[in-house]
Amino acid sequence: QLQLVESGGGLVQSGGSLRLSCAVSGFTVDYYTIAWFRQAPGKEREGVSCTSSSGSMTDYADSVKGRFTISRDNANNTVHLQMYSLKPEDTAVYYCAADPTGYGSTWCHFIAKDMDFWGGGTLVTVSS
Repeated sequence: QLQLVESGGGLVQSGGSLRLSCAVSGFTVDYYTIAWFRQAPGKEREGVSCTSSSGSMTDYADSVKGRFTISRDNANNTVHLQMYSLKPEDTAVYYCAADPTGYGSTWCHFIAKDMDFWGGGTLVTVSS
């Protein structure tokens, strides 16, 4: 059974940090692009970051560049999103998702409609 489970969300003050984790079961992450998305109340879901199946490419939305870092732990089938310098506008439910781009792929994307598998989300709240 394919499953993605996010964890690490919570309440943090503006300027603080959090690390989100996406634990994957039922498949190995090194065959998949893994991406993070977020959805704030009343807003559309937006892509935040992605990592290619090879791990050689990462990409970020302009709104988080320089503040967020995505990383893979293939041995533990987990992908992390380290978030620094958090702002109130980062408040959202964060989701991880997977697209089967194949082993060794050197590109990634965060196009929601092309993701095959989704986690249930973890809430991040940044207070001002």
